[in-house]
Parts: sequence; structure tokens; C-alpha cells
Amino acid sequence: MFPLYDENPTRITPYFTYGLIGMNILVFLHEVTLRGARLEEFFQLYALVPRELTTNFAGEWTTLITSQFLHGGWWHLISNMVFLWIFGNNIEDRLGHLKYLIFYLTCGALAALCQWFIGMNSAIPSLGASGAIAGVLGAYIIRFPHARVMTLAFLGFFVTTIRVPAMILIGLFIIQNLISGVASLQTAANMSVETGGVAYWAHIGGFVFGIILGPMLGLFRRDDY
Repeated sequence: MFPLYDENPTRITPYFTYGLIGMNILVFLHEVTLRGARLEEFFQLYALVPRELTTNFAGEWTTLITSQFLHGGWWHLISNMVFLWIFGNNIEDRLGHLKYLIFYLTCGALAALCQWFIGMNSAIPSLGASGAIAGVLGAYIIRFPHARVMTLAFLGFFVTTIRVPAMILIGLFIIQNLISGVASLQTAANMSVETGGVAYWAHIGGFVFGIILGPMLGLFRRDDY
């Protein structure tokens, strides 16, 4: 299943959601122009490298923000931006532009710290908007628990669209990441070498912080229609 759009109307134009999508695309287009050592240097500068953050937090803390705008490939970028496009607009509508930006970046930074905590001595760069978007999903699921999302469904050779509860899509995302996250802890405990892969604990942390920070910033303000 691939989400297309949700059915909740908004009262404001989600400028910051559009802007964040645009910035992610522009940064990735710059990434694809880099090769070899230049790309590695770019990631070392702007991605979050846990070992570097551990040894020099004062000099590396900005990577908690910059790493949110980097992606490891076209599918990584597209899937993240689709989820941001579908679910971000309603959260921006409820929080307002500035609070939404603060919410988004804070969820992303805290999510990155969750992944850092799991592997403080890793030299593998951590990057992507997934943690921040997981925060958006956490806020969405508590604010719109009964919302439905128009979804593209692949049934063998046939493709159709169906309306699926947003809670199912988001729930599957979190369950998959929770299972994978626990498995990654077991793997790390049994191995003496570093392992890379998806930052599952950033996703889980972002989701939890989204649930916590959303209401604090006015997700349930009383002037809803």
C-alpha cells in the first residue's frame, strides 16, 4: 500500500511543509552531483556521526539538524517526502507555521539522539528526515485517530485505490520499526563489529516525541472547526 492523500481539510496553506519538501529535494539534487571522496566528505560534515557527536558535542550538535535534510537514495527521499506531504499539512494547520517548524526540527533532533544513544561509538553516518516525519505521524495519529487515507494498493497485476484508516498505515510503520529496533539491539549485543542499516530507533523516538510535543505546542487548541 502506498498513501496518496488524506481527507482532512486544512484552513491554511502549509507553506512550511512545502518548504521542507523543497529543501530536502534541493539538498538531495546536490548530493547526486557528488562522487566518491566528495560525497563522503559531505556526509561527514553534515550527517550525524555518533562517534563524532560523542567526542565533540559542542562542535557537532548542528548535525542533529543538518542530517535531517540528507538522504541515502531516491527511494529514501521519495517515501519520506510522500509521508510528509500527506500528513504534515494537517499538523502544520493545527500548530501554525512557526510552531510546526519548531515541532518538526525538534522531533528530528530528539529522534537522532535516540539513535545516537543506541550506538554512541559508531562511525556510520546517520541521515534522513524519517525521525522528524515519525514525529509528524505521532502527532497525526492522536489528533486524527479516525482519519482515512486514500491509498494505492497493488493486487497482483492490478492496481487500485482504497480508503484505509490512517491508524493502520501509521501503526504498521511503528510496529515494523519496533520489531526491527529490538532485533537490532540483539544483533548489536552479539556482534563485536559495527553494523549499519535503517535508524529504527530514530523512527520510534521521533514517533514518541511527536505524541508528547504535539499537545504541548497546541495540537488540540480550541479554535478547531
